[in-house]
Amino acid sequence: MTHNDSAIASGTVPLPAVPARRAGTTPVAGLAWGFAGVLVFSFTLPFTRIAVATLDPLFVSAGRALVAAVLAAVVLIVTRTPLPARRFWPRILIVAGGVVVGFPLLTSIALQTAPAAHGAVVIGLLPAATAAVAVLRGRERPSRVFWVASVAGAVAVLVFTVLSSGGFGGVHVSDLLLLGAVVAAAVGYAEGGLLAREIGSWQVICWALVAVAPLMIVLTGVSAVQHPPLDQGTGVEGWIAFGYVSLFSMFLGFFAWYRGLGIGPIATVSQMQLLQPVLTIVWAALLLGEPLTPLTLAGAAAVIACAALAVRSRVTRAPR
Repeated sequence: MTHNDSAIASGTVPLPAVPARRAGTTPVAGLAWGFAGVLVFSFTLPFTRIAVATLDPLFVSAGRALVAAVLAAVVLIVTRTPLPARRFWPRILIVAGGVVVGFPLLTSIALQTAPAAHGAVVIGLLPAATAAVAVLRGRERPSRVFWVASVAGAVAVLVFTVLSSGGFGGVHVSDLLLLGAVVAAAVGYAEGGLLAREIGSWQVICWALVAVAPLMIVLTGVSAVQHPPLDQGTGVEGWIAFGYVSLFSMFLGFFAWYRGLGIGPIATVSQMQLLQPVLTIVWAALLLGEPLTPLTLAGAAAVIACAALAVRSRVTRAPR
């Protein structure tokens, strides 16, 4: 690594500016990397549901972060990546709190009772939430069409949740946990996308994982003592599912996702995640045998239509 590379990673000199593009347009590369991340993440809920069927939810959420943290440390050491500047660490901790701690823990608990397909459509609120955080943090200004499409997608998700739960009185604790996971991930995604422009896409998730590794060691240890994973009757499927959420959902998927958000605009690229419920519903049907009900298909069709409209809309940057 050259002296200049070290200076960039440490925050002493700015990264090169993103190549100029026509105002309001979204680079195809950003959407492509974003979709690659979404494709990886679309398997997360089905595999999490398989894992928590026999493993303690705390072990699944903390353990997968611990496995990913070990991999991240290896990557950082092999590449000789220097420590980020001190000013970056509060933001790295925000990313870690959202996508390493908050989202995995809340979804693991929720999916003990909620079907993966149901959880996928609730998580469909995430793109709109991420766009809102991007507007607040990144000074992005989506067009009116973008907000109409995003809000319509969010409404479709909420209607699906209420109807599939049997009305407002039928909304369960798992739904509230999933909504909490949406908020946690939205903050982590938006902050991580901004941070990727300054320290690099894969560096963001690697440092976030390493930063909270001590906490993950404690939580994994507590879970292992209270609910020994080898005594839970976990079969091969359970460990394969745990391996997937550790290697792909918690690690490699973020390489592509933060690369896409870093290219941006974050508000637009985040809408690619509206496709995630559709993909997850398909995987849940194939892997878990969950039924594809007309209501589920209608909800999926609504959010994918909103995603297409949002991605085609304009997003500009507000002046400093």
